[in-house]
Amino acid sequence: MSCGLSWGVALAVLASAAHARVVEEQIDVPVQVKNPWGKQIAQDIRVTVWSDDTNPRPAPIALINHGRAPDAQGRASLGRARYTDASRYLLRRGFVVAVPTRVGYGVSGGEDVEDTGACNNRNYPPGFDAAAVQMLAALNAVRQRPDVATDRVLVVGQSFGGASTVALAAMNPPGVVAAINFAGGSGGDPKGRPQNPCSQPALERTFQAYGAQAKVPMLWIYTENDMYFGPQLPRQWHAAFTKAGGKASFVQFPHHGEDGHSLFTRFPQVWQPAVSEFLDANGFPAAIAR
Repeated sequence: MSCGLSWGVALAVLASAAHARVVEEQIDVPVQVKNPWGKQIAQDIRVTVWSDDTNPRPAPIALINHGRAPDAQGRASLGRARYTDASRYLLRRGFVVAVPTRVGYGVSGGEDVEDTGACNNRNYPPGFDAAAVQMLAALNAVRQRPDVATDRVLVVGQSFGGASTVALAAMNPPGVVAAINFAGGSGGDPKGRPQNPCSQPALERTFQAYGAQAKVPMLWIYTENDMYFGPQLPRQWHAAFTKAGGKASFVQFPHHGEDGHSLFTRFPQVWQPAVSEFLDANGFPAAIAR
């Protein structure tokens, strides 16, 4: 691993000099985070950074946040979060893209700081906050680049990362101007408790509390056959969020695959038009012609 905030060697340079040049880098970012029981953890996390040196500068920043496997083996096997398809889409929209691998996952390793307790008594906010703190550390590291617009930040999250993106939006950090929640939530188990997440009332109250604080516009994207959360609960969470004052449009796509929870990774062509409309409405650059 590289030391502190130093920039690692580019991993991949794709295409010729006459075309868009996509560069993938890795940096190690120090984070300090508390687990839900108050224990302080300090370590580095690995952050993948995508850029295209032919895009206009300074570039807006997009931060993508991964989900949470329901078991320790799944979290350890994450490897390095990259989200190649989504990152390339955002590159075409002119962004520099950062994808952190959080504490307790894949190449970053370490303790599980996002465990929110027993299924019948989940305490969700500390887990989401632990993820959000790391997201902000990754964002602050990327803001040190000379080629980025520090005041034009988009935050995106999938599943647990989607709910953590809502938590971050409720913090209203400077420079974050929009956020997208893909299939956000927690406590789901598509095999043991299909479409019936743990402590659902607590999860709804959590989204309601975030809605009372969040000021940035959001887009929430779900599917009708999400086997973690089902078709109705996400609508209830969105209603609680917006009734409390949050600003979020809601899109629910029809069935995709065996489990629509994976729409973000498996069906990018489905969600890209809705996301493009959202980005256009919030002043981000149009797609760059190649």
